Amino acid sequence: MRAESLPAHIHYAIGIDGGGTSTRGRVVHRSGVVVGEGKAGASGLMQGIPQAWRHITQAISHATKGRLQAGWPQPVPANCALGLGLAGANNRGWHADFLAADPGYARLKLESDAVTALWGAHGGNAGALVIVGTGAIGLALLPDGQQRVSGGWGFPCGDDGSGADIGLRAVNLTQRSLDGRAVAGPLSTAILQATGGTPDALLAWTGAARQFEYATLVPCVFAHEHQDPEAAGLIRYSLEQLESLARAVDPTHTLPLVVAGSIGQRLVPRLSGLVGACVVPPQGDAMDGALTLCMQ
Repeated sequence: MRAESLPAHIHYAIGIDGGGTSTRGRVVHRSGVVVGEGKAGASGLMQGIPQAWRHITQAISHATKGRLQAGWPQPVPANCALGLGLAGANNRGWHADFLAADPGYARLKLESDAVTALWGAHGGNAGALVIVGTGAIGLALLPDGQQRVSGGWGFPCGDDGSGADIGLRAVNLTQRSLDGRAVAGPLSTAILQATGGTPDALLAWTGAARQFEYATLVPCVFAHEHQDPEAAGLIRYSLEQLESLARAVDPTHTLPLVVAGSIGQRLVPRLSGLVGACVVPPQGDAMDGALTLCMQ
């Protein structure tokens, strides 16, 4: 559906992709012209509704600042259709609380970031998607319109193999190495330095850390893969979880598969034959999916 088909009072369609690390927004004028894209901090609902709305507003502002053509009105909620794919939107309580804080958008539709990513990845057609980034989830849209979901339970007790999960496991390894339950190696040494350099600093870090902070430790894991078997084991575990998600949503390996997320993209060359053979490039991104959502 094209932007010019929006009701006359809606001048802009906005697609938002919000996760535990960042928020990306794409603004399209009703003429079909892409005004711009903007980025801001995390808007995953597990980190709070006020923060989510604040960063969404910032992303929209960054996307439009200095980019409006002559005669175009300033984007305000009353003249915008807003489609959002936000991490945590599958939690009914958070979903309702977020919508209750709507500042007055002319049209507002919300799904999880995984759902809008799935729609964008395959242009709304049947296909599978596995995202392994800060979080981890697998989805598939079947030819008959049914949808399958696996994973995505959220940090800390879910999102197996995700950046937050791997970071948490690396911190636990570091703790065990400090108190004599594991042998200190290059990875635990690097994690200790990244979290303050002393046991006291590590303890303070863990007291304040959330999923994003744990996910920032993943580069340390990849950097020490070839020097430390513990690091190699964590990456192998993440790969196993990625493939498990792919099999869960498409057991017959018959759907085209898009692998997304910073970790997932790094692991694509390592996928086993059956899963790897299904991988295709995405047709679009989660912001495309969110735009489709808001213009339905």
